[in-house]
Amino acid sequence: MNLRIPGPTAVPPEVLAAGAAEMINHRGPEFAAMIARTTEGVKKVFQTKNELATLSASGTGAMEAAVVNMMAPGEPALVITIGEFGDRFVNLVNAYGGRLTQQDYEPGQAADLNRIEDALKDNPDIKLVFITHNETSTGVTNPILPELGKLVHKYDGLLVVDTISSLSSVPVLTDEWDLDVVLSGSQKGWMTAPGLAFVSVNERAWAKAAKNPQPRFYFDLKRHTDSAATGQTPWTPAVSVWFQLDKSLEMMLAEGLESIFARHERAGKMVRDGVRALGLELLADEGVESNTVTAIKVPEGVDGNQWLKVARDDFDTVFAGGQGNLRGKIVRFGHLGYMTDDDLKAGLEALKASLERVRK
Repeated sequence: MNLRIPGPTAVPPEVLAAGAAEMINHRGPEFAAMIARTTEGVKKVFQTKNELATLSASGTGAMEAAVVNMMAPGEPALVITIGEFGDRFVNLVNAYGGRLTQQDYEPGQAADLNRIEDALKDNPDIKLVFITHNETSTGVTNPILPELGKLVHKYDGLLVVDTISSLSSVPVLTDEWDLDVVLSGSQKGWMTAPGLAFVSVNERAWAKAAKNPQPRFYFDLKRHTDSAATGQTPWTPAVSVWFQLDKSLEMMLAEGLESIFARHERAGKMVRDGVRALGLELLADEGVESNTVTAIKVPEGVDGNQWLKVARDDFDTVFAGGQGNLRGKIVRFGHLGYMTDDDLKAGLEALKASLERVRK
């Protein structure tokens, strides 16, 4: 089966084999060595010297950890949302009692730096900003990240960035861009099964977390970094996924970050060119298309759900459908992590053949 969804992504055979290793004592020296090794490896991919916590959770766990560690009950917060995963930050801020200011964009649009600055000017009590870098629900990458940290800090704010479907596949320069809290998850470009989430925290963010009265326990980031310093995790970790991460990091660092980024850039262009050659239209505005997932508008008169079913059942290819208000309106083609040009070409062929079949 050709898995062409934006996550979970395909896992290399070597990484699958690593996950089949026998259990070890997660309080013993072997696991302590793996914690140290993988933490340093993940930090290299994050391009950061900041402290980094590895959680046994999905990407949403990292998002929740960011909210409970950085946002006090009743605190004003700005959430910039360009799709379903930005909306998840909205739901988390509401769940933990934040005073929400929400800035929405139409599906396919990227966020606008000037609009964000206007919101911060109009709401000077906002000192906490949440944004999604790469929105898999719409196939858009926000290009403003290099400037956004400076803007938020200009207004004495703290920036939290969901890079779950971007970091490890496209450039995210955590330290150079001065990003305060950065989130990612193992099931995307890391070529690893779901179950681990990563949170990078800089000194500015630690200072805010230390003063935050918000209750937290499982997702208390300080517990995780303090435990990691002693070669432990605060709670029982996802040991098998950690074995996989150890192997995938070895492969990623051997390939090199620049080569990984170039591979994803090439993959994104190949898929977009192939989609346009079929006469199909992208959801993303020109210039902000994601290099990890392409969102394709379902042509008028075509049943999007049937298109997905035929691709899966008749052509052994799994694409993702739309989420929320885009359900049935788009097909999403994932191209991140472990993939070859042949995988993508086969995906494009399946996209074409299944569309022809549902149009008959």
